[in-house]
Amino acid sequence: MLIGVPREIKVHEYRVGLTPASVRELIHHGHAVIIEQGAGEAIGLHDTDYQSAGAEIVQTAEDIFSRAEMIVKVKEPQASEIAQLSENQTLFTYLHLAADRAQTEKLCRSGCTAIAYETVTDRAGHLPLLAPMSEVAGRMAIQAGAHCLEMEQGGRGMLLGGVAGVSAARVVILGGGVVGTNAARMAMGLEAHVTVLDKNLARLQELDMQFGPMLNTIYSTVDAVETLIAEADLVIGAVLVPGAATPRLITENMVRQMRRGTVLVDVAIDQGGSAATSRPTTHAEPTYRKHEVVHYCVTNMPGAVARTSTFALNNATLPFVLALADKGWQQAMSDDPHLRAGLNIQGGRVTHEAVAHALGLGLTDPETLLR
Repeated sequence: MLIGVPREIKVHEYRVGLTPASVRELIHHGHAVIIEQGAGEAIGLHDTDYQSAGAEIVQTAEDIFSRAEMIVKVKEPQASEIAQLSENQTLFTYLHLAADRAQTEKLCRSGCTAIAYETVTDRAGHLPLLAPMSEVAGRMAIQAGAHCLEMEQGGRGMLLGGVAGVSAARVVILGGGVVGTNAARMAMGLEAHVTVLDKNLARLQELDMQFGPMLNTIYSTVDAVETLIAEADLVIGAVLVPGAATPRLITENMVRQMRRGTVLVDVAIDQGGSAATSRPTTHAEPTYRKHEVVHYCVTNMPGAVARTSTFALNNATLPFVLALADKGWQQAMSDDPHLRAGLNIQGGRVTHEAVAHALGLGLTDPETLLR
């Protein structure tokens, strides 16, 4: 199979779909890889590194989209990229379609087969291709939040961990999954007062056993959310419903009740966001203020640490890229129901239940496409 990797064009996105080591592995399996010139330069993955691994370097994204049978990316395709997709191509990348009707409709019109990293599952029901970036985003959320708490950023002027004789900041984390756990670990490491809310009692018990008295765990209710964020200095939105839009746990009225200079880092913004006042931002302009609350809602947070993120992502995606290249998407998905869970769009049809439900579109059972 001919696999293509274009340079990412989303604002301040420097990650790349394949590392040179991943390219070498694919070529070892008998495939060919074309890489757009400069795709990994920003993070120290040079064209010569890819050539040494056996890839062909091409000049433009048009060269990639016109030739490749499978396109491997990191972020959702931008409008100019979708316009170049065709029905005989497979797209493998993050999509986050439940919060993006426009992208969904354009991908349907392209006729391509679109497989989303974030809905591929594993035997335990986890999301193995989302987990590495969730780990990065959770840790980054505390770094970003701590910075935004500074006066110059519009925050309350608080040091997250305080100092001797001065109270540390109160950090409230909505969601105890991969993002929430990593955010909690970082915040506790900086000696903040940390509370995690979740509706999964078993998960709260796991966190309690893991972190003990350093972490406060609370069962999530409307009342608990409202009470705790009103007293918080930093709130992390870390709730995820696989493939679906994020529930809006924080209403606009709750935001009004938060203290001036409180910081909200909404990691769930890719799927619509945890707060009614959240809207997507970029690394170029990461924050805005609403009701005197600083909102940090960058949709590609891990892109800020693009080198770390690229290697972490490739560790997880490579086995699936190999399966798709070795077998083709139909056979690969027939053999692996967990990879099949990643199929979001095929030939103009929506094939993921959560996406179809969130957008009010018709659903095609992916199994019917494999017969």
